[in-house]
Amino acid sequence: MSVEVLLMDAVPGLGIEGDVVRVADGYARNFLFPKGKAAEVSEGKKRQVEKKRIERLELMKKDRVAAEELAKKFEALSCTIAVKTSEGGKMFGSVTAAQILENMAGQGVTLDRNQIKLAAPLHELGVFDVVISLHPEVQTTLKVWIVEE
Repeated sequence: MSVEVLLMDAVPGLGIEGDVVRVADGYARNFLFPKGKAAEVSEGKKRQVEKKRIERLELMKKDRVAAEELAKKFEALSCTIAVKTSEGGKMFGSVTAAQILENMAGQGVTLDRNQIKLAAPLHELGVFDVVISLHPEVQTTLKVWIVEE
């Protein structure tokens, strides 16, 4: 079964304040309602959330412009990570998002761990394109070079 709910707060992958969305009954009952992220749809609740929604949309526009500017900077950046390898060139361990974050912080770029989209840790030497999500609508790629130490 599904139920329509009014989002009281932004929910990633679902919507922002004021959106009326259809979700599974259990998801609404067990997660959205207890956390205060959604409420049953009513005119009073819609009016209550509308001002907050307008502010959120304006903030998202500003954030998108900033994210697009940062995405342009990423075109000139690259990340080089030196790793220990065996005699055959096989890596010991793997390169994770945390190591990429640390390297980028050394270059003066602050990112959140959730912004780096790695399907799996990198297990071999070479050049990889890693997707960086700067905004829900803005993504860029970062060249990650994994070289021998």
